[in-house]
Amino acid sequence: MLIDEKIVVTAALPYSNGELHLGHIVSTYLPADIFVRYLRHRGADVVFICGGDDYGTPILIQAEKEGKNPEDYVEYWHQQHIRDFTDTGISFNFYYKTHSKENIELTQHFFKTLYERGYIYTREIEQYYCEYDGKFLPDRYVKGTCPFCNSPNQYGDGCEKCGRTYEPIELINPQCAICGKPPLRRRSLHFFFKLSSFSNRLMEWLESNSNLQDEVKNYVLNWIKNGLRDWDITRDITWGVPIPLEEAKGKVLYGWFDNHIGYIAFTLKYFENIGRGKDYGREFWNKARIYHFIGKDIVYHHFLFLPAMRMGEGSFKLPDYIPTRGHLLLQGHKFSKSRGWYISLREFLNLFPVDYLRFYLALITPYSQADVNFDWDEFQSKINSELINNIGNFIHRTLTFTWRSFNGKIPKPGSYDELDSEILMEIRSLEEELTKLMDSLEFDKALRRIIEFSSFCNQYFQRKEPWRTRDPNCIYLSINATRTLAIILDPFIPFSMEKLWNMLNIPGNIHNESWNIAFRLEIKEGHEINKPQPLFRRIEDHEIKAQKEKLKDK
Repeated sequence: MLIDEKIVVTAALPYSNGELHLGHIVSTYLPADIFVRYLRHRGADVVFICGGDDYGTPILIQAEKEGKNPEDYVEYWHQQHIRDFTDTGISFNFYYKTHSKENIELTQHFFKTLYERGYIYTREIEQYYCEYDGKFLPDRYVKGTCPFCNSPNQYGDGCEKCGRTYEPIELINPQCAICGKPPLRRRSLHFFFKLSSFSNRLMEWLESNSNLQDEVKNYVLNWIKNGLRDWDITRDITWGVPIPLEEAKGKVLYGWFDNHIGYIAFTLKYFENIGRGKDYGREFWNKARIYHFIGKDIVYHHFLFLPAMRMGEGSFKLPDYIPTRGHLLLQGHKFSKSRGWYISLREFLNLFPVDYLRFYLALITPYSQADVNFDWDEFQSKINSELINNIGNFIHRTLTFTWRSFNGKIPKPGSYDELDSEILMEIRSLEEELTKLMDSLEFDKALRRIIEFSSFCNQYFQRKEPWRTRDPNCIYLSINATRTLAIILDPFIPFSMEKLWNMLNIPGNIHNESWNIAFRLEIKEGHEINKPQPLFRRIEDHEIKAQKEKLKDK
């Protein structure tokens, strides 16, 4: 990776209809943020983009239930999500809205271009209609059994179990999601996107892109080989991007038509906001290396709909990477808000330091579609043993010993012995290994390598016995190793490392510190540190017991 290249990183847009939970963080927002923070240390020209996914039937249904208009409803959740992301340290450059003027305009441009080029056509379809509620039932307005895997209680826009999409009319044993009664069938004029026309181009793009995960690519290729069906992009509801044709009055575009266009629209808006303009933003996008971080539940949309629409429109670059991770389980079971098997992000932030969440989730989440299990006992163990007893212990010993035995001043080193040479080699060899893992998006492996480095530093400190020898080399090298840890851990636990940076009394913002000098001995003799303060607190047994008690009888 070139450190001065242009990079766009996006995270899948959260629905503006409910609180964020830990599952959202693990697959998408935390990995994306770790990567972006690392890229900033590398000096890359990176833009981190996201925003609220504001349209669609789930939002309209919930707004109706709460007696609110959808604009007010999504604005409330927009503000809640900004607060929660900020408190979790998710460092977006720009967070916007799909119901913004900019996204509506760009979405309508995509529609008109695709329509004029023959990639969109009309057809009358049968659609479910509830005579009791007096409305058509697209997407989440209808529930039934999946026509592919026979999983019950699935919505009309796709199966949460097998990941396939389908038309609501294909559901087995359909029911109105509002009143629960069986719906009628009525005919309605709909617009379809010719996804099938892009089969060969999609297959070529997938097979030629070595940056995409093989496990994801292979089953997307199987979907293409089994035959792609054209995609109904019309919804007979009032809340959505209006279809810009006279004959489509009163109809809106399906939320999955417009939401990923938000990646582009938000990027252009960001550059407009900082005074560079949309033209510069378009040029940046098309020159950039593009990453779309997602969870495995939206693979179909990002590997098929998104690239096909960009191919058809023709003026915006396709993604280079679509990093895809699995779902989060809680104590071995799927999250379920309805039965209380659930941890909201806000609830967690009220209980524990946010860096504990970031550290634990980063450590247990591989770069794959494998599901990840949040286990309260393991969480306590990893924080207390790996973060506090290992990393925290080395940092605390180094700082407090420097403060007490050297009055907070870094001593002048002498000639290095064998142990000193070993830690020097360890610091220098760490750069290549860690950089390779971070570039490869293997953040769990990178964090484990950092833990190994900290363990090595602890062993060095113990073997040097500075409390007995007052060895200046030990303090000089340990304080520089602490500085190294601060920079390389910053993408993972930025709040704690900012505190550590202040204790080290190093000028400037740690978040802007250069990656390549993290592995050099930059703290010189005579430098004075500030009085050390505890960085971390242990998680007590009673805290974990209380959380596990909440899940009993659920």
